[in-house]
Amino acid sequence: MGVKLYYTTVAASRTVKSQQSDVMRILDSKGIKYELIDISVGGELRDEMRNKAGDPKAAPPQLFNEDQYCGNFEMFQEAVEEDSVEQFLKL
Repeated sequence: MGVKLYYTTVAASRTVKSQQSDVMRILDSKGIKYELIDISVGGELRDEMRNKAGDPKAAPPQLFNEDQYCGNFEMFQEAVEEDSVEQFLKL
Protein backbone atom coordinates (compact mmCIF):
# COMPACT_ATOMS: atom_id res chain seq x y z
CA MET A 1 0.00 0.00 0.00
CA GLY A 2 1.23 3.50 -0.79
CA VAL A 3 0.04 6.07 1.73
CA LYS A 4 0.97 5.46 5.37
CA LEU A 5 -0.37 7.45 8.29
CA TYR A 6 1.64 7.24 11.48
CA TYR A 7 -0.71 7.97 14.37
CA THR A 8 -1.25 7.03 18.01
CA THR A 9 -4.20 5.55 19.87
CA VAL A 10 -2.97 6.87 23.22
CA ALA A 11 -2.63 10.58 22.53
CA ALA A 12 -2.95 12.64 25.69
CA SER A 13 -3.38 15.76 23.59
CA ARG A 14 -6.79 16.70 22.22
CA THR A 15 -4.99 18.53 19.44
CA VAL A 16 -3.24 15.36 18.25
CA LYS A 17 -6.49 13.38 18.38
CA SER A 18 -8.30 16.09 16.44
CA GLN A 19 -5.53 16.34 13.82
CA GLN A 20 -5.47 12.57 13.33
CA SER A 21 -9.27 12.48 12.92
CA ASP A 22 -9.14 15.34 10.42
CA VAL A 23 -6.50 13.58 8.30
CA MET A 24 -8.44 10.29 8.27
CA ARG A 25 -11.74 12.04 7.49
CA ILE A 26 -10.22 13.96 4.56
CA LEU A 27 -8.43 10.91 3.14
CA ASP A 28 -11.65 8.87 3.44
CA SER A 29 -13.72 11.63 1.80
CA LYS A 30 -11.29 11.68 -1.15
CA GLY A 31 -11.33 7.88 -1.44
CA ILE A 32 -7.58 7.69 -0.78
CA LYS A 33 -6.61 4.34 0.69
CA TYR A 34 -4.03 4.42 3.47
CA GLU A 35 -2.37 2.19 6.03
CA LEU A 36 -2.56 3.14 9.70
CA ILE A 37 0.60 2.61 11.72
CA ASP A 38 0.04 2.99 15.46
CA ILE A 39 3.26 4.19 17.09
CA SER A 40 1.87 3.51 20.57
CA VAL A 41 2.37 -0.25 20.20
CA GLY A 42 6.15 0.09 20.41
CA GLY A 43 8.93 2.61 20.63
CA GLU A 44 10.57 1.19 17.52
CA LEU A 45 7.64 2.40 15.37
CA ARG A 46 7.91 5.90 16.86
CA ASP A 47 11.66 5.88 16.17
CA GLU A 48 11.02 4.60 12.62
CA MET A 49 8.55 7.47 12.02
CA ARG A 50 11.00 10.04 13.35
CA ASN A 51 13.92 8.64 11.34
CA LYS A 52 11.90 8.63 8.11
CA ALA A 53 10.66 12.18 8.80
CA GLY A 54 14.20 13.33 9.57
CA ASP A 55 13.02 14.92 12.83
CA PRO A 56 13.93 13.41 16.23
CA LYS A 57 10.93 15.18 17.80
CA ALA A 58 8.32 14.44 15.11
CA ALA A 59 4.88 13.74 16.56
CA PRO A 60 1.89 12.12 14.91
CA PRO A 61 0.16 12.46 12.59
CA GLN A 62 2.89 12.05 9.95
CA LEU A 63 2.21 11.04 6.35
CA PHE A 64 4.36 8.99 3.97
CA ASN A 65 4.07 7.42 0.55
CA GLU A 66 5.78 4.10 1.17
CA ASP A 67 9.05 5.28 2.78
CA GLN A 68 9.00 8.74 1.18
CA TYR A 69 8.13 11.50 3.64
CA CYS A 70 5.15 13.66 2.64
CA GLY A 71 4.71 15.82 5.73
CA ASN A 72 3.03 16.53 9.05
CA PHE A 73 -0.46 17.80 9.85
CA GLU A 74 0.26 21.45 9.12
CA MET A 75 1.71 20.60 5.72
CA PHE A 76 -1.25 18.32 4.98
CA GLN A 77 -3.70 21.06 5.99
CA GLU A 78 -1.96 23.46 3.61
CA ALA A 79 -2.32 20.92 0.79
CA VAL A 80 -6.04 20.56 1.59
CA GLU A 81 -6.53 24.33 1.42
CA GLU A 82 -4.68 24.44 -1.92
CA ASP A 83 -6.62 21.39 -3.21
CA SER A 84 -3.33 19.57 -3.85
CA VAL A 85 -3.64 16.57 -1.51
CA GLU A 86 -2.83 14.06 -4.26
CA GLN A 87 0.37 15.95 -5.14
CA PHE A 88 1.25 16.27 -1.44
CA LEU A 89 0.88 12.49 -1.03
CA LYS A 90 2.92 11.88 -4.22
CA LEU A 91 0.07 9.94 -5.86
